[in-house]
Amino acid sequence: MTADHRGAITRRLVLAGAAGSLATPALAQSGFPNRNIRLIVPWAPGGTTDVVFRVLATAASKELGQPVVVENRGGAGGVLGAQYLASGQARPDGYTLSQSHMGTVRQPFMRRSLSYDPVNDITYIIRLSGYMFGMVVRTDSPLTDWNSFVAYARANPEKLTHGSSGVGSDGHVFSHIVFEQAGIKLQHVPFRGIADALTALLSGQIDCVGDGSGWAPGVEGGSYRLLNVWTEERSPRFPQAPTLRELGINMAFTAPFGVSGPKAMDPGLVRVLHDAFHKALLDPAHREVMQRYDLPLAYMNSADYTTFIREEAVRERELVSRLGLVVE
Repeated sequence: MTADHRGAITRRLVLAGAAGSLATPALAQSGFPNRNIRLIVPWAPGGTTDVVFRVLATAASKELGQPVVVENRGGAGGVLGAQYLASGQARPDGYTLSQSHMGTVRQPFMRRSLSYDPVNDITYIIRLSGYMFGMVVRTDSPLTDWNSFVAYARANPEKLTHGSSGVGSDGHVFSHIVFEQAGIKLQHVPFRGIADALTALLSGQIDCVGDGSGWAPGVEGGSYRLLNVWTEERSPRFPQAPTLRELGINMAFTAPFGVSGPKAMDPGLVRVLHDAFHKALLDPAHREVMQRYDLPLAYMNSADYTTFIREEAVRERELVSRLGLVVE
């Protein structure tokens, strides 16, 4: 063990002790963590979340004194991590974590096969950031702006195809709302993650992608054309792209995400993990990759994040019902 790792463990136990009644004697004696921590990224490798969480995991490893190892479990609209945490297969010992996002809250209301409770079956450790969303086409597309895109889609219902990170993902659901407000219909093509959707767009298999900012490097590199952004104001990085509100669509959306674990975790474990990931969130290398993908800082501590999820679950249930998004 290196001196840095011994120092990290000393700091960690001090933090656990400072938590007072939150840190149990069993936790203090366990020397948590004393082995690798698994961090599930519920998307295919190479996408925005995968890139960002690998940098986050490296920074968290330095704080915890043990490796935080990313495990990709793509598919199913990004819920495989949450589903595993809630299944009872993952022990609430702090060694199995996953990204949590709005799709993991929404999808149990969409899929009868998902029996977990997004509020009570998961421990919410820390909220980190949120995705900037937008819609892109290939640079060589004849649909050069949103107006021409809408005009073509209205004249050719369901001829255009749009890709997302999966059924029930934020890209799927909120693209549906955008198209609904614009009065157009497209065919939805789900993928295992944003990287796969963008690859399909570049190869001509689909016509557009509405999703998080994994498209940003491709827009800057000339592969994609950004038709709009879904933020409240124009992006300083892409000032040429209008917001949805400017285009007459009354919507703004930034999808928050964080880190979660199984239910019934010891509060002392939660505190140690929260503090380590909070420092990792602010690590210069992580802030740099956040800036690269236009991810705003959207930090919440464990208690506030849990309250946020509880409130959002009510809204997501209503949204699924209103849009008729039950898929099975």
